[in-house]
Amino acid sequence: MFLIIGSVVVVACVLGGYLLNGGHLVVLFQPFEVMIIAGAAVGAFITSNRKPVLSGTMSAITGLLKSERYDKDAYLELLSMLYSVFKLAKTKGALALEAHVENPTESSLFQRFPLFFGDHHAVVFVCDYLRLLTLGTDNHHEMETLMDEDIETHHEEHAAIVTAVQNMSDGLPALGIVAAVLGVIHTMGSITEPPAVLGHLIGGALVGTFMGVLLSYGFVGPIAAAIKARGEAEQRYFLCIKAGILAYMQGYAPSVAVEFARKSLNTDVRPTFYEVEEAVEALPAIA
Repeated sequence: MFLIIGSVVVVACVLGGYLLNGGHLVVLFQPFEVMIIAGAAVGAFITSNRKPVLSGTMSAITGLLKSERYDKDAYLELLSMLYSVFKLAKTKGALALEAHVENPTESSLFQRFPLFFGDHHAVVFVCDYLRLLTLGTDNHHEMETLMDEDIETHHEEHAAIVTAVQNMSDGLPALGIVAAVLGVIHTMGSITEPPAVLGHLIGGALVGTFMGVLLSYGFVGPIAAAIKARGEAEQRYFLCIKAGILAYMQGYAPSVAVEFARKSLNTDVRPTFYEVEEAVEALPAIA
C-alpha cells in the first residue's frame, strides 16, 4: 500500500511540477531511452546475483504490496502459542512436546493458532528448538548462541536481497548517462538538421539522464530501503520466540517467560500485559 502511495506521490510531484513550469510530456516519451536504462539495469542485476537472490527479490517486492505479516494480532497469537507450549511442558514434561514438534502439520496444539501455523519458517524455527528441549538440552547459553546463528543466517539472506536492489539503484544514474551519451551520438549524426530537429534530439538525449536519476532515487532506492525495514520488522518475530524459549529454559514460569518474549517486541505491535493475560486465560485447556 505505502509502495503504491509513495510512487504515485513521486510521479505526481515530478510530472506536475514539470507541467506547471510549461513543460511538454511528449518530450519525455522516449521508449528507447527507457529500454536502454531498464534493460541494462535488469541484465546487470541478473549477472551479479545468485538464483536465490533473484527469486527472493521478486517475493520481497511483491510483499511490499501487502500489509505487514506480523501485526499486533499476530504477536498476541504468538505469545498465546508460546504460553500453551510452556504450560504443556511444565505440567506434563518436555517429552509431551515430542509429538507436536516431530509432526507439526498434524499438531492439534499448533493448529489452534492459524497465523503461526500458516508460517512455515516460524513453525520450523520453533520446532527445531523445542526438539532440542525434548532431547534434554538444558544449557540456555548454548541454545542462545545457536538461535543467534540461525537468525543471523536468515538476516544475511535477506540482506543480500537488499544489497542487490540497492546496487541496482546506485547504477541507474550511470546507466542514464549511457543512454544520454548514445542520444548525443545519434544527435551528432543529424548535425545538418535544422535547430528545431536538433533541439528535439538533444532533449530526448537528456531524458536518459533524467530517467536514470529518477528511477534510482524516486523508486528503486526507496524500494531497497522498504525491503530492509520490512525484513528487520519481521526478524523481531523470531527474536520474540527466542526470548520466550530462553526464559523458559532458565526456569521461569510460563507466564513470566511469555512476558520476557512480549518485552522484546517493538512498541507499535506489542500487546499490553493485560491483553496477553486475557488471551491466555481464554485458551482451551491442554489435552
